[in-house]
Amino acid sequence: MLPTKVNIVEVGARDGLQNEQSVTLDDKVRLINRLSHSGLKHIEAGSFVSPKWVPQMADSALVFANIHQQPGIIYSALTPNLAGLERAIESDVKQVAVFGSASESFSQKNINCSIEESLERFEPVIALAQQHKIDVRGYLSCTMVCPYEGNIKPEQTALIASKLFDMGCYEISLGDTVGKATPNRVEAMLDALFKQLPKDALAVHFHDTYGQALANIYQALLMGIGTVDSAVAGLGGCPYAKGASGNVATEDVLYLCHNLGIETGVDIDAINQAGWEICRALGKQPVSKVALALGES
Repeated sequence: MLPTKVNIVEVGARDGLQNEQSVTLDDKVRLINRLSHSGLKHIEAGSFVSPKWVPQMADSALVFANIHQQPGIIYSALTPNLAGLERAIESDVKQVAVFGSASESFSQKNINCSIEESLERFEPVIALAQQHKIDVRGYLSCTMVCPYEGNIKPEQTALIASKLFDMGCYEISLGDTVGKATPNRVEAMLDALFKQLPKDALAVHFHDTYGQALANIYQALLMGIGTVDSAVAGLGGCPYAKGASGNVATEDVLYLCHNLGIETGVDIDAINQAGWEICRALGKQPVSKVALALGES
């Protein structure tokens, strides 16, 4: 049964732009300010990670200092460790996220440690966040398919997601990092997760590398998932996953939801305008099929 309302978590300004080689502080701030007037209630605005690993996010403190934060909108940031969280606290970030993997191989190659070690690293991060009354979201990558291991067992994903939830993450965002999953895998994964976690503690974060993201989102919606991550213009991908071409586009998700009669509260024309503007700054076209169909406004 489809939900009546879906919450869109806009990840373009972080997950999308972190893979772009040339994006200015002004472009980032302008994009987030545009998105802030679209009806979105959650915008991932930056990442407090080592500039050595993700130089595109080195100015996240300046981003938070310069954006015009609107009431009622969550502006979150990725904080993989204590140093990152401390910098986020200095920037008065109200919500943060940690990221792990359901795949042992991907965890080693992405964050250079085992799954168990990554969870141990999160404990002090989540504890400090809770002391500052900062909500923590958990990202879980390779929840169905791994570029190194192949298919991931649903029970494995459910186990790691449950651990993140028990540690204090209010929501677990389930990532199809390489975009290889299909609706049957989504169904199997969610069936396993629903045995251990409430539906409202789960979100989906699908890449569209193989053109399956909307089909997978529809399957998740049918099963009662009410939060979807997406990126304006379809920006982004995963630098550690070969062939992962990008996040599902916010415009495409909005078109699907609105035509299914699902309320999002988001203005698709405003998102389309923001997408074309950032793409002009990047010297590229949107990946979003809906954006290309609507054209520049």
